[in-house]
Amino acid sequence: MLNTIVKHSARHSARQLSAKGRAVVIGRRHLHTPVPFDWKDPLGSNNTLTEDELAIAETAESYCQERMLPRVLDAYRKEEFDKKILEEMGELGLLGATIQGYGCAGVSSVASGLITRAVERVDSGYRSGYSVQSALAMGGIEEFGSEELKEKFLPKMAQGKLVGCFGLTEPNHGSDPGSMETTAKPHPSKKGYFSLSGSKTWITNSPIADLFLVWAKLESTGKIRGFVIERDQCPPGTLETPPIKNKNGLRASITGMIQLDECPVPEANMFPDIEGLRGPFSCLNSARYGIAWGTIGALEDCIARTREYALERKQFKGNPIAKYQLVQKKLADATTDAAYGILAAAHVGRLKDDGKAAPEMISMIKRQNCDRALVNARVLQEVFGGNAVSDEYGIGRHVANLFVTQTYEGQSDIHALILGRAITGIQAFC
Repeated sequence: MLNTIVKHSARHSARQLSAKGRAVVIGRRHLHTPVPFDWKDPLGSNNTLTEDELAIAETAESYCQERMLPRVLDAYRKEEFDKKILEEMGELGLLGATIQGYGCAGVSSVASGLITRAVERVDSGYRSGYSVQSALAMGGIEEFGSEELKEKFLPKMAQGKLVGCFGLTEPNHGSDPGSMETTAKPHPSKKGYFSLSGSKTWITNSPIADLFLVWAKLESTGKIRGFVIERDQCPPGTLETPPIKNKNGLRASITGMIQLDECPVPEANMFPDIEGLRGPFSCLNSARYGIAWGTIGALEDCIARTREYALERKQFKGNPIAKYQLVQKKLADATTDAAYGILAAAHVGRLKDDGKAAPEMISMIKRQNCDRALVNARVLQEVFGGNAVSDEYGIGRHVANLFVTQTYEGQSDIHALILGRAITGIQAFC
């Protein structure tokens, strides 16, 4: 679907340029004509998007609202993730969308961000499952895997036929992955294989994953390397993926552990050239970029739900509570932060595609958008009063989810230290 959208847009590029040219003339002629304010797009960010990107956003939004939204409340209550969702996304070309070739759409970073925004507008848990598949698992294989690994796995992952996960965080090492305890050594009885042992935790998709991108230290050198583990190639008892249940947030995604006990992995499944933390951090940067878009999508849904509730809820002589100043201020603050967040994410996306985005830029927008989305969602929750406790209103679900997004893939304080180091040149982590 996305491949079709991109090709169609390219055929009409000349006409687009002509249309843009006329728009400039008209704009100058009617310089003082008032433009109506659109609360859904407060700073006109849609005007910065290409025809491809607008079409992709529409495709993603239609799918998410029509097919994902009706399932989310039941999934959140039961703490279940329907694996078919990834296959449905694959049919539309939404998975690994920025990857060129291997059945992927090869769209811009901004277009990918628009997909992420649409998914998280429904639920952060769904976005987490999507991001791990696309940015972390597929992105890691595409960037660091051998050509054989790419051809073997990426086409089926793009279709959602193979589900991937990303194993970096450990029970004793979250923000300090350099101290990981998972090790890899030559397998004692299988020539041409490594033996991996250790535990990873808080791993989205792990209980349903077919492929595991796991980072481990070589026992001989202490250097960190990446490995792709295939579930169906692991002997019994060498790979376990128990789910982590009873979460307070991201309940619509499935989370678990990766437990490895002398798990045999072919040498060919080790990333050939990348070593150290540059590999996993590069993958995380792509996922963090998506989170900067996604959390604003969640905030935008909170704004829409709060606006609708405030217009319908009558109090004090039959007035809609939207009439009152405190409610309007809450909506104004949230709408402003959402608008700024989208423009920042789009700008960094353009720089990213041009090779001009420093990693600290992604730290900045991930931190800022997560923080502002969480703060504003909590404040908007107040408008619902006691009704906010009911999960049918959706606002509490977003608040619980946004706390997790502010915490994972670099908690906001960690990103503050990353930015502080870049500003001062002084390392503050230890």
